[in-house]
Amino acid sequence: MTQNSLSVAIIGGGPAGLMAAETLALAGVRVGLYDAMPSVGRKFLLAGVGGMNITHSEAYPAFVGRYGEREREIHALLQGFDADALREWIHGLGIDTFVGTSGRVFPTDMKAAPLLRAWLKRLREAGVQLHTRHRWLGWNADGSLRVEGPEGEKQHRADAVLLALGGGSWPRLGSDGSWVARLQQAGVPVVPLQPSNCGFDVAAWSPLLREKFAGAPLKNVALGLPDEAPRPGEFVLTATGIEGSLVYALSAGIRQRITRDGSCSVYLDLLPQRSEAALGNALSKPRGSNSMAKHLHRQAGLDGVKAALLREVTPAELFNDPQRLAAAIKALPITLRQARPIEEAISSAGGVPFEALDDNLMLTQLPGTFCAGEMLDWEAPTGGYLLTACFASGRVAGQGMLRWLKARAR
Repeated sequence: MTQNSLSVAIIGGGPAGLMAAETLALAGVRVGLYDAMPSVGRKFLLAGVGGMNITHSEAYPAFVGRYGEREREIHALLQGFDADALREWIHGLGIDTFVGTSGRVFPTDMKAAPLLRAWLKRLREAGVQLHTRHRWLGWNADGSLRVEGPEGEKQHRADAVLLALGGGSWPRLGSDGSWVARLQQAGVPVVPLQPSNCGFDVAAWSPLLREKFAGAPLKNVALGLPDEAPRPGEFVLTATGIEGSLVYALSAGIRQRITRDGSCSVYLDLLPQRSEAALGNALSKPRGSNSMAKHLHRQAGLDGVKAALLREVTPAELFNDPQRLAAAIKALPITLRQARPIEEAISSAGGVPFEALDDNLMLTQLPGTFCAGEMLDWEAPTGGYLLTACFASGRVAGQGMLRWLKARAR
C-alpha cells in the first residue's frame, strides 16, 4: 500500500483540522475535510474581527504556564510547533506579523481573512478536498462514517479519522458540542463542557447601576481572586455582572470556585496606582461643604462607573470612615454567582481528556480515530494562547496519523 493510496477524513474545518490536513496532504495522503458550515474557518474569521491575535511573544515558561492544569500536556504539543514556529509558518504563507505593545502577535494588516485565503490556496494545491455543508452524524455499524450533506446522508470510509469539532461555544459557527453524545455512546469519556473566557453574573445589580452603567468599561484597574495578586487591566460592567479581558483571564479559577462553593468573590482594586495609605490620608482631609461624590473625585479621582460600583457594594456607613473606605477602594469585593451561558463564551473547557488519548492524540478506545483542537479537555486565556495550542494539536495529530498509517501499511 503506497502513501498516496491512503485516505483520511478530517471532521471540522477550524485551525486544528486545517493544520492536520496540511500535515497529511504534504506527506502525500489523500485528505477529505468535512465541515457542517457553508465555509471553513468561520470561528477563526470572527475571532479576528477586532484584530487577529494569532499568538503571543511571551517567554516560553510563562507562555506554557497559561494552560494551567494542562500545562504538561500542552507543553508536549508545543514541542514541535510553538509560538515562534507558528509565526514562521504564517510568514511562509506570505503574511507578515508584528508584536503589539501587550506582547500579542498580529498579522501586519490585523486581519484573519487574507491568512485564511492563503492557507486554503495551499491546501487546495496540495490536494485537500473540502466538503462544506457536510455534518458528521457518527458511525455506521461497519465503522464507516455517517455524513449528511446537501444530497442527504452518505457513508464515507477512511483509513484514519481526525475529529476536530471544536468545543461548545459559538454554536452558530459550528462549535455546538453535538459530538459529545456520539463519543460517549462509543465508550469515550468526555469531561462536561463548560464556559471559559466568559462573563459572570452577580445576584443582581441595583436598577440605577444597571440602567446607567451597563456597558461601561472599568479601565486602569486590577482584579484578583482571593489569596492571589490582582492583575492589572480592564473589564466591562454588564447588566447582569462583569465581563471582558481581565475577567476572562480569571475565568477558570472563578468557575472552579463557583462549582465548589456556590459563589466566588473577586477583589477589585479601583486605583492600583495609589497605595491604601495614601488614599486613606487623602480621604481623611476635611471635605467641608463638598458632597461625598465631589470629595471622592477631588481626593481619589473616583467618579463615573468606578464611584457608582463603590457605592453599590459598600455599606453606606463605610463612607464615614476614610481608612476603611480606602481599604474598600483597594479591594472591593464583587460576588459572582454563575458563569454566563456557554453559547456566549469565547471558548469552552472540558472535552475529551488527554488520558483517553495516546501521545499521537489517538483515542485508545477507537484506534484510528484522533482528536485535536478545542474539543480536547484544556483551556487558556485569550491573547493568542487558544489559537497556538489549536494549531499545535492539529500538527501533532496529523503527524500521529502519519505514523499510525505507516505502521498499518507495513
